Amino acid sequence: MATAPFSRFEFLIAWRYLRARRAEGGVSVMTWISLVGIALGVMALVATMAVRAGFRTEFVGTILGANSHVEIGNYAYVGENGVRTTALTDYAALTERIAAIPGVARANPRVSGFAMATFGDRSNVGEVFGVTGDVLAQLPTFAGAPQALGDIARFDEGIAIGAEIARELGVGPGDRVKLIQPNGVKTAFGVSPRVNVYEVVYIFSAGRSDVDKTRIYMPFAEAQAYFNREGAADQIEVYLDDPEALDALVPALAEAAGEGRFVWSWKDRAGAFLNALAIEDDVMFVILTLIVLIAALNITSGLVMLVKNKGRDIGILRTMGLTEGSVLRVFFLCGAFTGVIGTIAGVLLGALIAWNIDPIMSAINYMTGGGAWDPSIRGIYRLPAELRAWDVGRAVALSLTLSFIVTIFPARRAARMNPVEALRYE
Repeated sequence: MATAPFSRFEFLIAWRYLRARRAEGGVSVMTWISLVGIALGVMALVATMAVRAGFRTEFVGTILGANSHVEIGNYAYVGENGVRTTALTDYAALTERIAAIPGVARANPRVSGFAMATFGDRSNVGEVFGVTGDVLAQLPTFAGAPQALGDIARFDEGIAIGAEIARELGVGPGDRVKLIQPNGVKTAFGVSPRVNVYEVVYIFSAGRSDVDKTRIYMPFAEAQAYFNREGAADQIEVYLDDPEALDALVPALAEAAGEGRFVWSWKDRAGAFLNALAIEDDVMFVILTLIVLIAALNITSGLVMLVKNKGRDIGILRTMGLTEGSVLRVFFLCGAFTGVIGTIAGVLLGALIAWNIDPIMSAINYMTGGGAWDPSIRGIYRLPAELRAWDVGRAVALSLTLSFIVTIFPARRAARMNPVEALRYE
């Protein structure tokens, strides 16, 4: 009896076989074990890939939000006074050339150095950046952040410091912090430290622990005087319209910078870490693939038991004219149903975990006493999750492919069963 492939009666028979009676409880149990195993495997795969994608997005976002996309500066050279320096004396003209390149959103000069910040009996070492107030206000994670304190509009009247420096020093907006810099005032008897007192007018949180615990911002002109950079800058900060399109702009930036100058990008700064994340993503996908494969192999066990229990039915169907192809498709559908239902359940469970990752992490932190997520180690303050269609599609394709492949072998065994042998002892 020739029938169209995957006819309605084939679906009905397959669905009936999956709903085994109590007397055939072994088949039913194996089906449930297979379904639950695949669901858990897919759930783990979807949730893990969502967290990994969210972590990378958050990490890159905080890098781009707290730092320039490209930095351009001088290699060390001997200045007019015979002292080796890296100062950019033509920073104004260089900034204009760079800002005119298509794809560059803005560029600005910067002075940078280190200083000791003290308040009362507390002290800390900070990295001081000298920029103008409009530059600081345009950094995505600085202005208007929920954790920010003070008035960024008063930046020209004092300094802005990171939230963790402020916490360690015990200062707030309006307090006056002493900054000590060893290479300060030049006198006839040598160089004496420079000690200046500044009002803290703004406390920011950039979303990165390493920035919040080290970064101090100072007005550009004041930083030039404080670090002995009169008429010079240390680097040119460059911000791009599309930071991911950096590679196409590097040649133009290098040409505008000229000889003897370096171009240092955000990918150079965090490239090793991002490459490590990519490798970990691939390794995690392979490991979780093995979990899904082990779960899918349970389908084979369940179908082998089903074929053994349904030997008499197979013989009757074959004597009624059912072809080998129809029998194969019936038992293939039995396994496919398990794979499809388990995959759908796994995707839904994985999505629920990804959408509720913050409450889950809060619960884990509560149970572990707050040590489940340490920003000082991981850099960012929270564990985000980002469901991407590509990751969900890969998980679904992997689960269904494995489920279909492992189903073929017991289905072929059922199709090739001799009806005479099947009915001989009935």
